[in-house]
Amino acid sequence: MLMANTQGRLGLHRSRLAPLLLLLTTIPLSLFIVIGTLYVVQPEVLWGPQHRSAAGALLTQHDAVENKSPKAVGRKAELERLWGIQWSYSGISTFAHLKHVSCLTEPDTPFDIGIIGAPFDTAVSYRTGARFGPRAIRTASARQSRSRGWNPRAHINPYKSGLTVLDCGDIPLMPLDNGVALRQMTQAMTELGSRPSARRGTGQQGPPRLLTLGGDHSVALGALRALRQIHGQPLTVVHFDAHLDTWIPPASAEQFPWFSEQGRFNHGDVFTFAWDEGLIANGSSVHVGLRTRLSGPEDNDDDARQGFAQIGADEVDSIGVEGIVDKVKARVGHGPVYLSFDIDVVDPGLAPGTGTPEVGGFTSREVIRMLRGLEGLDVVGADIVEVNPAYDGPGEQTALVAAQVAFEILTNWAKAGGSSKEG
Repeated sequence: MLMANTQGRLGLHRSRLAPLLLLLTTIPLSLFIVIGTLYVVQPEVLWGPQHRSAAGALLTQHDAVENKSPKAVGRKAELERLWGIQWSYSGISTFAHLKHVSCLTEPDTPFDIGIIGAPFDTAVSYRTGARFGPRAIRTASARQSRSRGWNPRAHINPYKSGLTVLDCGDIPLMPLDNGVALRQMTQAMTELGSRPSARRGTGQQGPPRLLTLGGDHSVALGALRALRQIHGQPLTVVHFDAHLDTWIPPASAEQFPWFSEQGRFNHGDVFTFAWDEGLIANGSSVHVGLRTRLSGPEDNDDDARQGFAQIGADEVDSIGVEGIVDKVKARVGHGPVYLSFDIDVVDPGLAPGTGTPEVGGFTSREVIRMLRGLEGLDVVGADIVEVNPAYDGPGEQTALVAAQVAFEILTNWAKAGGSSKEG
């Protein structure tokens, strides 16, 4: 009986407490909704005059994104004026402080020139480490920018030339399977190179251009495959390098006991593959800066059969920079050109950070003058490869040369396709 009375009283208390608990739960929730509404709709009601400015600025920034009202746009412009600058040593590391867009995953962002990293080095024959080349070149380009990009020899700023230039990030290349990596290179380059340019409809014709930051030299094969498909014809190759890169790989276990099909692909035979696939125009391509040892005279015979002419590094002493430029232009003619620049064409005393250094190379000043002399060629794509920062000096000499080479290539493209020469 006592237990029954106790349970009855407890039930009575519970029935009386239920509305009270509901009320206690509802009041804070209601207050939260009211306060939140006041904050969003009328910040001065909640905070008073002293906090109206901060809350209003918040709303204005939101309005700039959502509604683009004149007031909101004006505030955004003022913020951009105050804070939209970067010193050479500040900011996120993109090439020349360019806007970064992951172009491979952002198909609706048009561009005229895309700078794309190819961090790949598992096809090298000596020192690995060129996979870190794109990062090093971007870092070394920090003193380039829109506000400090005027090229006095060309009278143009490539970053203000009317062209949309983006840092497109890196291709995520497979480091454990060269066959997969080669397919990735080809597909990525084809995807990016087939996009409409940002200036389509303005009288400028043709697809966007890609400047590839390697990576070892094998990345050129993916680019040449893509360009052959995009332009519908083989390309002339202007190849700055200490090496031929036209060596014939073994074809069977009789030639090499540990033969594998995947192992045939390396940075020393990249143009042999390109030639065999019909990617290189016959009789118009040229090597510039050769000085390496060979297996024998047959290497030169193989190279000649692939349609290349040769210009040795020591020819700069006899015919000078202008003489080399004249020989290149006479050889190339007027067709589409792929410019492939191996950093080891520069003497290792000036650019030690590379995988296969060869003494007796060009100075950085000489290669810059050569690139400037090539203005006017129809260069539809380019690469800068074999930068290996692990072997660079503390002053990042090699990466600095590579960044300057990129600047000269971009300048030539800007002069060919830009709409303005304002700095």
